[in-house]
Amino acid sequence: MQVIHEGSEIWGHDRPNLGGSEPGPAFGRLFDAHAAALRRYLARRVGPEPANDLVAETFLVALKRRESYQPELGTARSWLYGIATNLLRHHVRSELRGLQATARLARAGEHTHAAHDARVAERVDAQVRAAQLAGALAKLSPADRDTLLLVSWAGLEPVEVAEALGIPPGTVRSRLHRIRRWLRTNAPAQEEVQDLA
Repeated sequence: MQVIHEGSEIWGHDRPNLGGSEPGPAFGRLFDAHAAALRRYLARRVGPEPANDLVAETFLVALKRRESYQPELGTARSWLYGIATNLLRHHVRSELRGLQATARLARAGEHTHAAHDARVAERVDAQVRAAQLAGALAKLSPADRDTLLLVSWAGLEPVEVAEALGIPPGTVRSRLHRIRRWLRTNAPAQEEVQDLA
C-alpha cells in the first residue's frame, strides 16, 4: 500500500482520508486513480455518453457524501463502485429495454445473413451471439447482473463487489456460482460465458 504524507496527516492511497475542509487534493488523486477504470466499466454497462455523466455524478455524490466514507469498511475503489452501481440502478429500466430490443433485433436478423459473403456472415453471427448474450443478461435480476458485471467488466474481486454492494462476500460468491451455472445453460455460446466468468 502506498502511503502519502500530506502535512501532519498520513493516509493510505487505497483508503484515503476524505474528510477535512479542503477535500480538493484528495479527490483529485482519487479521480486520477479511479476515473478511467470506472468510466470503462460504466461505458460497458450504459454506453460512452451516459458513462461520462455517471462518472461525474459518482464523484459529485462522493464529494457530497465524503464524511460517510469509512476507510475501515473498504477501499475507496469499492466505495466509488458502490456509488456508481447505485446510480446505475436508476438506469436499469432503460438498460433492460435496450437489451431486450437488441435481443428482438437479433431474432429478426438471424435469417437475413445467409446470402452474404463469409466475412459479412461472420460479423452478423458475432452480432447475433452478442445480442443473444445481451438477452440472457437482461433476464438476470438487477442484483445478479450488477454482481456479474462488477466482476467481469469492472474487474473487481468478489470482496470488493461485496464492499461496493454492501453485502457479505459469501453472498457474492454464491451469486456468481448460481449466475455462471445459469449462463452455461441459457447463454448462446460457451466462449461468451467464459468472457464473463
